[in-house]
Amino acid sequence: MKRWIGFFGHLAMIVILTSFGTYSFKSEKKVEVPVELRTASSYFVNGPVLNTELLEIPYSTPIVLGSSYIGFKEALAFKESQGKYNTINTLGYLGKYQFGIGTLRLMGVSDTEVFLQDPVLQEKVFKLNVARNKWILRRDIKRFVGKRINGTVISESGIIAAAHLAGAGNVKKYLRSYGKQDFSDAYGTSMAQYMRKFGGFDISQVKSKHNPKV
Repeated sequence: MKRWIGFFGHLAMIVILTSFGTYSFKSEKKVEVPVELRTASSYFVNGPVLNTELLEIPYSTPIVLGSSYIGFKEALAFKESQGKYNTINTLGYLGKYQFGIGTLRLMGVSDTEVFLQDPVLQEKVFKLNVARNKWILRRDIKRFVGKRINGTVISESGIIAAAHLAGAGNVKKYLRSYGKQDFSDAYGTSMAQYMRKFGGFDISQVKSKHNPKV
C-alpha cells in the first residue's frame, strides 16, 4: 500500500509540474517596452552633415556644436530646411540653407540642379555668404553689437542670421530705425525673431569679404 501511495504521489507531482509548464507556455505574452524607456521620435542624421571635411574639424575631435560657427550654421539650417540639402520650398528657395536663385547667381552659382546635389558647394556658398554679409554690414556690426533693440541684445550672429533671412539692406533699416522697420518673410518670420533666436554664436572665424565668388 505504501509503495502504491508513493507511486501515485510521484505521478501526481509529475502531472502538476507538467500542467504548470504547459500553462506558462500558453500564457506567454509579448513584452512591451515601458513608456519611460521609449524614444520620443526617430532621429535622422543627414549623412553629408557628418562629413568631417564639411565640419572642418579633425576626425578624432568630439562633435560638439554649442555656440561655435558650426553650431550657428547647423541651427540656422535646421530652421530653414531641417538640414536637408535637396529641399526646395514653396517659394523656390533651394537647399539646406534655402538660398534664392538671385543670391546664388550673385555668388557665382548658375546651375541649381548641380547646387542641390552638391553638399560641399552648399556649405561653401553659405560660408561665403556669411563673409559677404559681414562685409556689407561691417559698420552696423561695430555700431550695434551689444545694444538692446526690442528686448534683444544685438550680436554679430543675430545680425548675420537676419541678413540671411531678409537681406543686408533690410537689416540696416531695422538696426538704424532701432527696430521700427522690421521685415517678415512670406511665412511670417521676422528679422527680430532671427536676431533673438540666432544671437550669441561665435562666428568670428569667418572673416568679412567683399564680393566673394565660389
